[in-house]
Amino acid sequence: MDLTNEANQKDFSIWTLERIRAKGAALSWMEERRFDWVPLVASAIERIVSARTLLVVTDREREWFARYILSKLNKFDTQRPLLPIISLGTVFPYMDKISDSEQLAVLEDMLSLAFPNDYMFFYVGKGSDPRAQIAKTKHDSLMWLFDETAQNSFTLNSKDEELDIKLIQLLTLFDKSIDAILFSEVDIQSVL
Repeated sequence: MDLTNEANQKDFSIWTLERIRAKGAALSWMEERRFDWVPLVASAIERIVSARTLLVVTDREREWFARYILSKLNKFDTQRPLLPIISLGTVFPYMDKISDSEQLAVLEDMLSLAFPNDYMFFYVGKGSDPRAQIAKTKHDSLMWLFDETAQNSFTLNSKDEELDIKLIQLLTLFDKSIDAILFSEVDIQSVL
């Protein structure tokens, strides 16, 4: 990496705060939550940029959001390269039939063969949903959990009337963060 470029990079925490404040009142709820957000997102994006496949999973109620994630993060007319982001339901349509650890292990074996550069889950939904158990099997999954905290998770309240709006706002911030990290506009090393 060019040292001149490195000197021009902004700290990812500061960059994130500036993006939040630029949105004004609409995203003000994230200002305090950014301390949870920044290391989680930096770590996840670093893994995506390193060619790990991101397998998107949501609870049933948010299946619309899984489609939105795929369309938002891999827009065809974007200036960045397409990223390895896939819906788990496309690869494995039987995820709702998994009911025990043996079936989870079989799924993990198949995914390890299918994605030899490794993979991680991006789960959005209730922590109590059976689909969440799939994402929780990998210690480095990126999870936006409702009503529950866990390692590598960003917690939201499922009863929040603004939940859908907040999900879209978070995904927009995540998308802009990918660009900033991919194009070396920010330095993430201090938060990893």
